Amino acid sequence: MEFRQLQAFLTVANTANFSRAAKLLGYAQSSITTQIQLLEQELGTKLFDRLGKRVVLTDQGQCFFTYVKQILSLADEAKEAVSGSTTLKGSITIGAPESLCATRLPVVLQEYGKRYPQVRIVLKIGSYDDFLFWLKNNSIDVALFFQREMVHPNLNSYTLVAEPIVAVSKRGHPLTQKRRLEPIDLRNETVILAEPGCSYRIILENILSVAKVYLETVLEIGSIEAMKQCAISGLGITFLPRVSVEKELESGQLVDLHWAGEEFNTVIQLAYHKDKWLSPVLKAFMTVTKEILESN
Repeated sequence: MEFRQLQAFLTVANTANFSRAAKLLGYAQSSITTQIQLLEQELGTKLFDRLGKRVVLTDQGQCFFTYVKQILSLADEAKEAVSGSTTLKGSITIGAPESLCATRLPVVLQEYGKRYPQVRIVLKIGSYDDFLFWLKNNSIDVALFFQREMVHPNLNSYTLVAEPIVAVSKRGHPLTQKRRLEPIDLRNETVILAEPGCSYRIILENILSVAKVYLETVLEIGSIEAMKQCAISGLGITFLPRVSVEKELESGQLVDLHWAGEEFNTVIQLAYHKDKWLSPVLKAFMTVTKEILESN
């Protein structure tokens, strides 16, 4: 098994196309095909299936893909370690929900980019279930997400900072006349919620289920900014991390309804797979993230 074969495999897997992979690597397509065939012969299994002009990983190929990424990454790290260079290079793939990408994460990425400008950052936006799947399959290196403090058997996770969720509406909404917002008050209201899979939506739905309150009208939106604008326009009330609506609360565009139901707080957690090798690039990202979020 040679490194050029592994690089050919990884490139074909990422491009889903032999000719495109050959062009990127500067080889003839026949050379790429031969390298993959030799790799399959050595492993004794088929790594790709052809679907028309596309090629897709088989189940065995998907498993092998996870190891190849780690092997090539470790090889790059080894070269850096013995070269005498103290400059971090490489890449890191981060999973995060849209709500964090719009609030806390930009400051972290800005600081990380200043310290380690030669590290390539890839950001994948998804839900908590997406992160569990991506971490399991090594599609991402690390995930940041809102959640009630939890422990997952396949993850190493760290709680970084508490992140309260607030119920908000436009000024003048009838519910602003109440001193506290009870779960029962939502029964006949339009509630603006994030898409299914959002951690704080799941928490709210569990709270309402226990209280035997069932929402009659739900406006489902996939963007925090759109959720805020709909609430400001008077289309309903919404539940969002306080950090994402601080400016609107200060300006009076939105009003805190003072939720009186079961405690509705989340935390920001950082997680990675328990079997993940922590490269210097990943360790540096975790350090910067903890410094920035725990200091705010």
